[in-house]
Amino acid sequence: MAKLSTAELIDAFKELTLLELSEFVKEFETTFDVTAAAAAAVVAAAPGAAPAAAAEEQDEFDVVLESAGDKKIQVIKVVREVVSGLGLKEAKELVEAAPKALLEKVDKEAAEAAKEKLEAAGAKIAIK
Repeated sequence: MAKLSTAELIDAFKELTLLELSEFVKEFETTFDVTAAAAAAVVAAAPGAAPAAAAEEQDEFDVVLESAGDKKIQVIKVVREVVSGLGLKEAKELVEAAPKALLEKVDKEAAEAAKEKLEAAGAKIAIK
Protein backbone atom coordinates (compact mmCIF):
# COMPACT_ATOMS: atom_id res chain seq x y z
CA MET A 1 0.00 0.00 0.00
CA ALA A 2 1.33 3.40 -0.97
CA LYS A 3 1.87 5.89 1.81
CA LEU A 4 -0.47 8.88 1.58
CA SER A 5 0.61 12.40 2.41
CA THR A 6 -1.32 14.50 4.92
CA ALA A 7 -2.83 16.55 2.10
CA GLU A 8 -3.99 13.39 0.33
CA LEU A 9 -5.57 12.09 3.55
CA ILE A 10 -7.40 15.41 4.05
CA ASP A 11 -8.69 15.26 0.47
CA ALA A 12 -9.90 11.70 1.06
CA PHE A 13 -11.74 12.78 4.25
CA LYS A 14 -13.40 15.65 2.38
CA GLU A 15 -15.11 13.13 0.12
CA LEU A 16 -16.60 11.07 2.97
CA THR A 17 -20.05 11.61 4.41
CA LEU A 18 -20.43 12.32 8.13
CA LEU A 19 -21.67 8.77 8.67
CA GLU A 20 -18.64 7.35 6.92
CA LEU A 21 -16.35 9.62 8.98
CA SER A 22 -18.03 8.47 12.18
CA GLU A 23 -17.52 4.83 11.23
CA PHE A 24 -13.89 5.62 10.39
CA VAL A 25 -13.32 7.20 13.81
CA LYS A 26 -14.79 4.16 15.57
CA GLU A 27 -12.66 1.77 13.54
CA PHE A 28 -9.58 3.96 14.12
CA GLU A 29 -10.19 3.91 17.88
CA THR A 30 -10.60 0.14 17.89
CA THR A 31 -7.60 -0.57 15.70
CA PHE A 32 -5.15 1.73 17.49
CA ASP A 33 -6.68 1.52 20.99
CA VAL A 34 -7.05 5.30 21.31
CA THR A 35 -9.87 7.60 22.41
CA ALA A 36 -11.97 9.95 20.28
CA ALA A 37 -10.04 12.94 21.62
CA ALA A 38 -6.96 11.79 19.72
CA ALA A 39 -8.88 10.91 16.56
CA ALA A 40 -11.03 14.05 16.72
CA ALA A 41 -8.10 16.15 15.54
CA VAL A 42 -7.97 14.12 12.32
CA VAL A 43 -11.72 14.31 11.79
CA ALA A 44 -11.96 18.01 12.69
CA ALA A 45 -9.47 18.82 9.94
CA ALA A 46 -12.06 17.93 7.31
CA PRO A 47 -14.50 20.76 6.49
CA GLY A 48 -18.05 19.90 7.45
CA ALA A 49 -16.86 17.24 9.87
CA ALA A 50 -17.30 19.36 13.00
CA PRO A 51 -20.66 17.73 13.84
CA ALA A 52 -19.04 14.29 13.83
CA ALA A 53 -16.31 15.48 16.19
CA ALA A 54 -18.89 17.12 18.43
CA ALA A 55 -20.89 13.91 18.56
CA GLU A 56 -17.83 12.08 19.85
CA GLU A 57 -17.44 14.49 22.79
CA GLN A 58 -20.65 14.08 24.74
CA ASP A 59 -21.69 17.05 26.86
CA GLU A 60 -25.29 16.08 27.59
CA PHE A 61 -26.14 13.04 29.68
CA ASP A 62 -29.26 11.11 30.68
CA VAL A 63 -29.61 9.77 34.22
CA VAL A 64 -31.51 6.46 34.06
CA LEU A 65 -32.96 4.73 37.10
CA GLU A 66 -32.25 1.04 36.57
CA SER A 67 -33.91 -0.13 39.80
CA ALA A 68 -34.96 1.26 43.17
CA GLY A 69 -33.21 -1.45 45.16
CA ASP A 70 -34.33 -2.39 48.67
CA LYS A 71 -34.90 1.15 49.94
CA LYS A 72 -37.72 2.23 47.64
CA ILE A 73 -39.10 4.94 49.95
CA GLN A 74 -35.70 6.64 50.31
CA VAL A 75 -35.23 6.49 46.54
CA ILE A 76 -38.64 8.10 45.99
CA LYS A 77 -37.65 10.95 48.34
CA VAL A 78 -34.38 11.51 46.48
CA VAL A 79 -36.14 11.35 43.10
CA ARG A 80 -38.44 14.15 44.26
CA GLU A 81 -35.36 16.14 45.26
CA VAL A 82 -33.45 15.49 42.03
CA VAL A 83 -36.32 15.89 39.56
CA SER A 84 -37.95 19.25 40.16
CA GLY A 85 -41.72 19.59 40.14
CA LEU A 86 -42.60 16.01 41.03
CA GLY A 87 -45.24 15.20 43.58
CA LEU A 88 -45.14 12.09 45.72
CA LYS A 89 -47.45 10.17 43.38
CA GLU A 90 -45.45 11.07 40.26
CA ALA A 91 -42.14 10.19 41.93
CA LYS A 92 -43.55 6.83 43.10
CA GLU A 93 -44.83 6.04 39.59
CA LEU A 94 -41.47 7.00 38.10
CA VAL A 95 -39.56 4.75 40.52
CA GLU A 96 -41.94 1.84 39.94
CA ALA A 97 -41.57 2.21 36.15
CA ALA A 98 -37.80 1.54 36.31
CA PRO A 99 -35.80 1.37 34.15
CA LYS A 100 -36.76 4.95 33.40
CA ALA A 101 -34.90 8.16 32.53
CA LEU A 102 -35.01 10.62 35.43
CA LEU A 103 -33.01 13.47 33.92
CA GLU A 104 -32.37 14.04 30.25
CA LYS A 105 -29.75 16.19 28.53
CA VAL A 106 -28.07 17.50 31.68
CA ASP A 107 -24.40 18.41 32.04
CA LYS A 108 -21.90 15.95 33.43
CA GLU A 109 -21.71 17.56 36.89
CA ALA A 110 -25.49 17.47 37.39
CA ALA A 111 -25.64 13.87 36.18
CA GLU A 112 -22.86 12.77 38.53
CA ALA A 113 -24.43 14.62 41.49
CA ALA A 114 -27.83 13.01 40.86
CA LYS A 115 -26.22 9.59 40.46
CA GLU A 116 -24.34 9.99 43.74
CA LYS A 117 -27.48 11.00 45.67
CA LEU A 118 -29.60 8.23 44.19
CA GLU A 119 -27.00 5.52 44.73
CA ALA A 120 -26.57 6.68 48.33
CA ALA A 121 -30.33 6.07 48.75
CA GLY A 122 -29.94 2.53 47.36
CA ALA A 123 -30.91 2.95 43.70
CA LYS A 124 -29.05 1.53 40.72
CA ILE A 125 -28.29 4.30 38.23
CA ALA A 126 -26.86 4.42 34.73
CA ILE A 127 -25.58 7.53 32.98
CA LYS A 128 -25.93 7.48 29.20
